[in-house]
Amino acid sequence: NILNMPKLPAEKLAPDAFPRMLREIPQPPKELWVRGTLPDEDRVHLAVVGSRAATTYGKESCRTLIAGLRGYDIVIVSGLALGIDAIAHEAALEAGLGLLAVPGSGLSDEVLYPRTNLRLAHKILDAGGALLSEYPPDMPAATWTFPQRNRIMTGLSRAVLIIEAEEKSGTLITARM
Repeated sequence: NILNMPKLPAEKLAPDAFPRMLREIPQPPKELWVRGTLPDEDRVHLAVVGSRAATTYGKESCRTLIAGLRGYDIVIVSGLALGIDAIAHEAALEAGLGLLAVPGSGLSDEVLYPRTNLRLAHKILDAGGALLSEYPPDMPAATWTFPQRNRIMTGLSRAVLIIEAEEKSGTLITARM
């Protein structure tokens, strides 16, 4: 059972170990915590964002687009949120792509948000991917942590794939970053 696997603790990265691209964003993180193995920075990182309440068409589009990346040296970066984020990670797992999740919370199992994606987080770790956050491991999610984490996702990525978004949404805020 994946939920009973040994808990991999979050480790604090030294500032010189931060990914290069994150050191170049307008508001670089002061701290970074990681669980798992960060993908090689030279791999193409693609942020995938979209609606939490995705339509059937949006869900299928996300799966199809990511499945089409099978065989390429690509890392899917997403926020572990409900909807498109989770679908993107699941599709990346199926396609054998690199995985990097940036939740809007700390990384300990006790606070990882959303709770319904704890199993998915463990699958990402089990597949050799990573969870990354600028928040201390035991910090719960808050409304302000999500826009902050979005800058981390885009700062790590060469491109952003948007799958459905409301006119006023975090997805479009992420795209503008």
